[in-house]
Amino acid sequence: MSTETTAKPAFRYAAVTFDCADPAQLARFYGELLDFPVLFSSDDFVMVGREGAAGLGFHRLADYRPPTWPDPAQEKQAHIELGVDDLEAAEARLLALGARKPDFQPSPDRWRVLLDPAGHPFCVTTLV
Repeated sequence: MSTETTAKPAFRYAAVTFDCADPAQLARFYGELLDFPVLFSSDDFVMVGREGAAGLGFHRLADYRPPTWPDPAQEKQAHIELGVDDLEAAEARLLALGARKPDFQPSPDRWRVLLDPAGHPFCVTTLV
């Protein structure tokens, strides 16, 4: 048995990347929402965030099909939860930025489910 230990590599959370049809459009939406500048941009990928901190990436997918939540035909796979102090004010701001509000809201007094411009569901809540 060897007494030699193998060093574990250090990992840092860097970003979540969303597939979409238009990375620049989605980057504008989330950049405005979170006050994140563009850190990197190409025709097929845009990253927003702050230097040295986790960010959000948006990747062009040629045959992108948006989630159909709450209809399971095209599942959502993942979504972002955003903490807010005032649900009504947050919802109004997000709708003005281009989000859409689906009719189905599972618990509208605790959180709101909205859809970003590419159709990804995300939630705003006062619980965090």
